Amino acid sequence: MDHNIKRRKFIKNSINASLGFTIVPRNVLGGKNFISPNDKMRVAYIGCGTQGIREMNSLLKNEKVEIVSVCDPNKYSTDYLDWSTDGIKNLIGESIGNLDWGKNINGIPGGRDVGKFMVDGYYSKRSGRKMKGCISYEDFRELLDKDKHFDAVKVMTPDHLHATISIAAMEKGKHVVIHKPIANRIHEARITIEKAKKTGIKTHLLAYSKIPGNKNLKKMIDEGYIGNLKEIHNWSNRPVWPQWTSNPIEKIEIPNGMNWDLWLGPIPKRPYHPNYTHMTFRGWYDFGAGTIGDMGHYSLWPLFMTLGVEKSPYCIEANGTTNRQIINQVSKVVENDVAFPYSSSIKFKFAEQKNLPKFDLFWYDGGMKPKIPDELKRKDFNLPDEGMMFVGDKGKILAGFRCENPELITKSKIRNYIDLINEEKVNVQKKENIWIESFINNQESPGSFLNAKAITETVLLGAVALRAKRRLFYDSKKMKITNHEESNKYLYRNYRKGWEL
Repeated sequence: MDHNIKRRKFIKNSINASLGFTIVPRNVLGGKNFISPNDKMRVAYIGCGTQGIREMNSLLKNEKVEIVSVCDPNKYSTDYLDWSTDGIKNLIGESIGNLDWGKNINGIPGGRDVGKFMVDGYYSKRSGRKMKGCISYEDFRELLDKDKHFDAVKVMTPDHLHATISIAAMEKGKHVVIHKPIANRIHEARITIEKAKKTGIKTHLLAYSKIPGNKNLKKMIDEGYIGNLKEIHNWSNRPVWPQWTSNPIEKIEIPNGMNWDLWLGPIPKRPYHPNYTHMTFRGWYDFGAGTIGDMGHYSLWPLFMTLGVEKSPYCIEANGTTNRQIINQVSKVVENDVAFPYSSSIKFKFAEQKNLPKFDLFWYDGGMKPKIPDELKRKDFNLPDEGMMFVGDKGKILAGFRCENPELITKSKIRNYIDLINEEKVNVQKKENIWIESFINNQESPGSFLNAKAITETVLLGAVALRAKRRLFYDSKKMKITNHEESNKYLYRNYRKGWEL
């Protein structure tokens, strides 16, 4: 049976089963990119690894969404990494209505076969009849060329493919929601944001969220509790993945069902190795954006939007841990230009913003932290493993990693600030609804790519400074490192032929 016929039959059956009323085609009620309020938004799901499968479970439950296709260059394997051995299997079992599913599987499953199985299983459970309408693709380009019956893509691939897939989808008129970052090169991020602006396609970066602590913090700053803001400190105990200092040299056969060429995408060819894939991809300069690219979006982007940080930093200075190896009985520093260090600290200097004085931002990861404030140097106090601290010329504020529960620091203790803002906490479902509602109504999401330039360039400049191993000055208008010409190459990607953007 033709794929398009199968899809139409699947969508018709599943929608009628769940809604019980006739769908009004969006081309009757609206124009380009319009989705009828009586219709479900049809989503093509690209990336069925650990994070992709984890988030697929919550998206399937959303009554306003229908996942109609999945895509991944890996067909099926059980070599994925997760927080626990059974977490993913339990999610799949919950989705299909069989909590015993996966008990006989050794390892953690993933790949497009798992994604299709999960989608068909969930809609079968919900409708009470066997559903096999989800179409599976190996290549996202084939999906975009052949599949016309969807409205948006959700991109859950490694970072190096985000821009490539997002741009290709926007050129096909599809809305785009992606995991962070927008790209792992500043040039790619810029052209992706520009594509969204020119096309009017609606986009969303999943790191966006409303955090009540940010409004409370701003209120404390605006009311003068710490005077003028001078410094922001943000620290994370990640990475949670192993970190290497050189490319692997072992020759390992490409697993059956893995299209390694497609997984590489724009990256120049290299031999397959599992250390590059799945969760561990984040640690490599080519494939990821490091800990700050992973976690910095969650903590800093909502803060930037609340405080009004719209300009990229003009000065960046980074330091990272080093490794040594014994060569001919001599201990030598490992020269590393392939991967992020396990621990790092990065200082960003920001010029005066519209509603902010100039300030410095300090990022720490891998267990590194700022020094304990003098006001809290007591035997029984230590900074948490992850957190935020704000330093003004008259005081300090200590908060959780995402600015949860900001508290004033005094000379004797941390004094609770009476929260005058009664704001409901945002749960996972509400975070999902943010972009879903925006796309359905063809409106800009608060998490739009158009709002993410400053945070994107901030985290990616951190990676550039780590590679340059020197203090850098950056001209955002010209997208140029001004004091070290050689470092400008890190703003761009060296594309494999046929994958240029």
